[in-house]
Amino acid sequence: MLDHAAIEKFIHEALVELGVDDGDIRPDAALDDLEIDSLDMVELAQAIKKDLQVPVKPKDFDGLDTVGQILELCYVKAGLE
Repeated sequence: MLDHAAIEKFIHEALVELGVDDGDIRPDAALDDLEIDSLDMVELAQAIKKDLQVPVKPKDFDGLDTVGQILELCYVKAGLE
């Protein structure tokens, strides 16, 4: 069952896999500060689509600046607003 906690856990683990320090991952953390670039965002989008079955596209992430914005996008796309 996909819920907010499952999405948060997945995003957190995916960011760690991309090299982000576990302690730096907070909803208000800026992606630039976490050194997440556009290639990382494409990888993240693909993982979310494949593993969580949430219908996101890499272009959906354009203009997102924080971890919290990524989470909100995933909640909306998963129908969990």
